[in-house]
Amino acid sequence: MAENWSQIRIQPCEFHITVKKYNKSLHMKHIIYSSIFLLLSLGCYSCQEEDISVGEIIAPSNILITASIVGTDADNPYGDGSGTVHFSAEADNALSYQFVYNDEVVASPSGAKTYNFSNTGLHTYTVTVVAIGTGGLSSSASVEVEVLALYEPPADLVTMLTANSSREWRIKAEAAGHFGLGPVGGSIIAEWFSAPAFDKAATGMYDDRFIFNTDGTFTHKTQGTIFGKAAIIDVDLGPTTEDTPNDCCQEYENYPLEEYSTTWSLSAPGGVETLSLSGIGFTGFYIGGSHQYEIFRRSANEMVLRTTDWNNEFDWWFVLTTEEEAADNEVDVKYTNLIWSDEFDANGAPNPAKWTYDEGVGNNGWGNGESQFYTRRPDNVVVEDGSLKITAKAESYEGNEYTSARIKTQGLFGFTYGRVDVRAKLPEGGGTWPAIWMLGANFDTVGWPATGEIDIMEHVGNNPNVVQAAIHTPSSSGATVNVGSITLSDVAAEFHVYSVNWSEDEISFLVDDELYYTYKPGTKDANTWPFNADQFIILNVAMGGNLGGTIDAAFSESIMEIDYVRVYQ
Repeated sequence: MAENWSQIRIQPCEFHITVKKYNKSLHMKHIIYSSIFLLLSLGCYSCQEEDISVGEIIAPSNILITASIVGTDADNPYGDGSGTVHFSAEADNALSYQFVYNDEVVASPSGAKTYNFSNTGLHTYTVTVVAIGTGGLSSSASVEVEVLALYEPPADLVTMLTANSSREWRIKAEAAGHFGLGPVGGSIIAEWFSAPAFDKAATGMYDDRFIFNTDGTFTHKTQGTIFGKAAIIDVDLGPTTEDTPNDCCQEYENYPLEEYSTTWSLSAPGGVETLSLSGIGFTGFYIGGSHQYEIFRRSANEMVLRTTDWNNEFDWWFVLTTEEEAADNEVDVKYTNLIWSDEFDANGAPNPAKWTYDEGVGNNGWGNGESQFYTRRPDNVVVEDGSLKITAKAESYEGNEYTSARIKTQGLFGFTYGRVDVRAKLPEGGGTWPAIWMLGANFDTVGWPATGEIDIMEHVGNNPNVVQAAIHTPSSSGATVNVGSITLSDVAAEFHVYSVNWSEDEISFLVDDELYYTYKPGTKDANTWPFNADQFIILNVAMGGNLGGTIDAAFSESIMEIDYVRVYQ
């Protein structure tokens, strides 16, 4: 057992025991100390001399509990009515803490715990803190808090969650951004990491179902395993020999845990609708902490949740839905009438009856911090040998280090509902960011994102062969969660057909006629849905920027080659 403690040396009638700092969980510490006491009791009862050097084993003392009621001031001595109280505990010689309320024990290594007391009115609650020290010795103390709870959750929120206890929620695995993380208190969904669709398929996550019963109980159907941080699972649930933490992040991907039940409640600290789960209750990925989830956004069948992990390091994001994943892989409307196309048969500049240009550097690199200067020079955009070629180059031009081209049908052609097929071969190289996309024809009058944006295809050279599609609306713009991706094998070497199928009820994205992402407008889109009016088509290759990232210092040039653009209704 090659751990971080040195030795136990035993001689007849004499013990010399040295225990160095042990960095495993509290459970293992208990085993070590229990073993030491067993050795002492078995080996030294008849000795006349004892020399024991174990270090002091002292029960924690001087427990100090601080209770901070949210919203307390001179006019509101019992809080703002949310019923939320933050507790913190400290004690001499304590290694860890447990909080006990209403016969429920919750471990908290840091000594911090938040409760949402939801009984309406002014009530007194007793919370007990157990401080645990060396050898498992413990001491406890209690505190009483008088808290006002006035919050009555909106009826539509309760109905959304429960639907009379008949609905089951799940992680929306098929949507990019269904799981991710960002800074504590951040407002951008999954700002630092956004999981692609089905990214965690190998974990005990996607089969889980969450039921919010009308009687206040929460049922978590786990299918036998869960996904979560190993360090906090070891403390809260206990170590396991049935799963090994992964190398990248020290996570249990399939920690054994059967279906369980606990309770749920709603509050609104600071005016933010918040869902609280008691005990070990969680959704998607176990990170301990307060088990409180801010409802960042919600509709009748979907909600975006944000919660802070146990050590206050990250905010974690989850998208939950009640809709089961579509069983088929078909678009809802099939469009077959060709209404507009460019086959790029005539050599020279792009057809001026069909295409116009964006030129220059735009505002802040076209709003994305891009590094290229867009031109209409043949060096950057030309039709030859039956295809359109947009070339991004590393060259000094008008004070910029890169050139490229962006052409569009704005003012020449637009349409509402239909299918677009673009057969293209993509550029390669770190920093390249080719895009096939659309904007609302009213862009000049209403601006972005009110105009709506449909990204048929985007590719990042720093993440080769991963093609993504997205939509941007006032409900989700910028780092939108409305995004899907697919991994191909040869986007820079072979042509593929990139498509969008746009109907009144859904927008679907395909590659080589394979459907990989569909978005259907929900309640949140009711007043901001822009995709019921004309859009125009844009083709470009950007360099760097928010999505393109770092440009390879060795980059010289690369081409996006387009065989045809076809629009059907």
